[in-house]
Amino acid sequence: MNRRNWIQRAVAAAGSVSLGACDRLAQSDKFNSALEVGESWTHRAQRLLLGRSALAPEYTEADITGAFKPNGTINPNTTDYNAHVANRFADWRLVVDGLVARPLQLSLDELRQMPSRTQITRHDCVEGWSCIAKWKGVRLSALAQRAGLLANARFLAFHCADTLEQTSDGTGVYYETIDLIDAMHPQTILAYDMNGAPVDVRHGAPLRLRLERQLGYKMAKYVTRIEAVDSLADLGRGKGGFWEDRGYQWYAGI
Repeated sequence: MNRRNWIQRAVAAAGSVSLGACDRLAQSDKFNSALEVGESWTHRAQRLLLGRSALAPEYTEADITGAFKPNGTINPNTTDYNAHVANRFADWRLVVDGLVARPLQLSLDELRQMPSRTQITRHDCVEGWSCIAKWKGVRLSALAQRAGLLANARFLAFHCADTLEQTSDGTGVYYETIDLIDAMHPQTILAYDMNGAPVDVRHGAPLRLRLERQLGYKMAKYVTRIEAVDSLADLGRGKGGFWEDRGYQWYAGI
């Protein structure tokens, strides 16, 4: 049984549990601790079985999905973001900072001049749907090497123009994190093109993370800053991402 079938059966089984019981479990420290242990086992097992460099499946142009479903925020719709859209991101800059030797501020043109990768991959959503698209972007490993990660850096945090968190509960800006193993994976890119054209607003313009060995909610859109950190504790609610702060797994391997 593959992971998706297992998830679908698990969700169906969970539907038979009363909402009251679910609420009590969600509020149980012991239950949540058990889930965290399970996540740790999943993380370690996948790394052990697949290794650090195993590639996600890639497809042909004939496999590309006709309409790639946008999910989450489809337009940050802030004053700053709308201004960048209006001038085609000419004044936009990606910031790379934190635990790095050489902080960066790079324009979209400068990113396009860096080593790139093109890949046709499947986007798997935790909601159960999937789409295939062609992505081109800068290798995250090349950015990390250019910035010069310090020895104590353990994670990369992606800060976004996305307003989902602000409109959800007012606690701050949207963010996501990955470890350095995934950051250095050859298929981990910051995509600026989708299906042969610049990534559009609905899909995360001008730059979105593609993390092909994990579920779609890990692939942050509207990335504006990458911060190298040694801990997740001081970001958001300390769980490693917008959705993780709300109960999702930090490692969403597929």
